[in-house]
Amino acid sequence: MGEGLEDILAEHLAVMFCGINPGMAAAAQGHHFAGRSNRFWRTLHLAGFTPEEIRPENDRSILQFRCGLTTVVERPTARADQLSLHEFKAAAAGFEQKVARYSPGFVAFLGKAAYSALSGQREIAWGLQSQKFGGASVWVLPNPSGLNRGFSLEQLVSAYRQLRLAAER
Repeated sequence: MGEGLEDILAEHLAVMFCGINPGMAAAAQGHHFAGRSNRFWRTLHLAGFTPEEIRPENDRSILQFRCGLTTVVERPTARADQLSLHEFKAAAAGFEQKVARYSPGFVAFLGKAAYSALSGQREIAWGLQSQKFGGASVWVLPNPSGLNRGFSLEQLVSAYRQLRLAAER
């Protein structure tokens, strides 16, 4: 199993989707959101980002829809809560430079944990944030992990659709 996942990025994307870190299945397969229970690809399609549901092995095709994929922390874990605050802090400067280098319209954090650690804010609301990160507007979305059952598929789709509409403006 390789360490981390390769970024799928290009300059000036509409949205840079930012996972917390790779899951074990994704890292083992070498493709973003490859876990059987992960709802990212289905949510993305149902929210209107893609005309059909992308399969994890075709994750690079997301670029044709002006979206990209990265993670804040490269180390794969079974659960995001296995990461330490130190790992987020160690990744912060490099991650901010990555966002600045690729200059997306939005950087979309999947879950509050990574953005909270990077911004130093304890209270994070869902949706558009008031401060930019690396020059990009910040949007915080519910994490589509199968372990996150606090959000139904319909709630995920609604939240992601709001970002899509904002990115189209």
